[in-house]
Amino acid sequence: MTALGSDDPGRRLLGELAGITVVAGHSGAPTPVKTRLRSDGHPVARFDEGCQVRPAPDVTPDMLEAVEGSGALIVADYGRGLTSHPALRAMIARLARSVPVIWDPHPAGADPVPGIAVVTPNLSEARAAAAAVTAGSPGPPHGVPEIAETLLRRWKSNAVLVTQGGHGATLVRASSPTPVHFPAPPTAVSDACGAGDRLAGSLAAHLMAGGVVEESCRRAVREAAEFLAAGGVAALPPAPPPPPLPRKGADALAVVRRVRAAGGTVVATGGCFDLLHAGHARTLATARRLGDCLIVCLNSDASARRIKGASRPIIGQQDRTELLLSLECVDAVLVFDEDTPETALDLLRPDLWVKGGDYDLTQLPETALMESWGGRCLVLPYHPARSTTQLAAALARVG
Repeated sequence: MTALGSDDPGRRLLGELAGITVVAGHSGAPTPVKTRLRSDGHPVARFDEGCQVRPAPDVTPDMLEAVEGSGALIVADYGRGLTSHPALRAMIARLARSVPVIWDPHPAGADPVPGIAVVTPNLSEARAAAAAVTAGSPGPPHGVPEIAETLLRRWKSNAVLVTQGGHGATLVRASSPTPVHFPAPPTAVSDACGAGDRLAGSLAAHLMAGGVVEESCRRAVREAAEFLAAGGVAALPPAPPPPPLPRKGADALAVVRRVRAAGGTVVATGGCFDLLHAGHARTLATARRLGDCLIVCLNSDASARRIKGASRPIIGQQDRTELLLSLECVDAVLVFDEDTPETALDLLRPDLWVKGGDYDLTQLPETALMESWGGRCLVLPYHPARSTTQLAAALARVG
């Protein structure tokens, strides 16, 4: 469960997590991107983008529901504000009474809620947090056990495990006055990226399986070292290729999901498309070239009748759908009953909403909706002397 930006990095992240259930709210900010430069397997530098502190994202009922049924919970705080949300904090505090919760803190994040099974700061994070607690006191803690005990009192957790890279980790518990140190197995490591996440994952799994805290921490330290010895993050397999797009005419949402999983751009357009003509064909073909799929939001018969009058549509929605799908440029059709396409757009959340004609984007009601998730509207050139009304009048004269 997380909050994501409606941008290309957010969509790429979801694609990399194909096969994993992700419940994501809207962050209202760009998705952070961290680009790591490596040379000969060694980290050289890292460039961070979109990592500025932003207002805390909202937490939706779906997000809370995803957390509710946890058998174990890892809170990986990256300082983006999610862990400061009162409703989420209250739920985590309640869950901590019945399931193991591991909290990986962040200097810019919120304090762990009381009652956490194990909080897992690294040494630099632990020192900074302890210094903030003891600022101005005559004897701030210096040794790792003293730092951990200071944080144990501050955070009111059941245990604190301070990780120290190749030097292992030190555990202090509220239930025991004696700290325990777990040395890390000797490992030749050029890049320790991901070790903390691997440790938190192992620790949660062992505690969920019924392990006691000390032994679970010992095994988690060993398994994190083994993860690095096997190549760490660099040795993780790539995401599997996304499944092929569904056949023409399949569910529009399925098309959207698969295109997004592949990191593609979703384009949508809409209208009645009663009596397809060359202007329609040109607009649809141009719209398709703007992205990786084209979804047509089609006014239903009832909707078209309310907008165009009792004599329309000339062709029913089933035939109009079939005609649109016969065009190579159309990937799926979504029929909607409302007078305007906002509900259909909110369901699809395309990257681009394309209109044909001479519309003023500032006057389109869809513009504000599209911008709410980072999408945008685009008007394509109008093709004069081509319209359904003119075509219908010509047919009437023939008849």
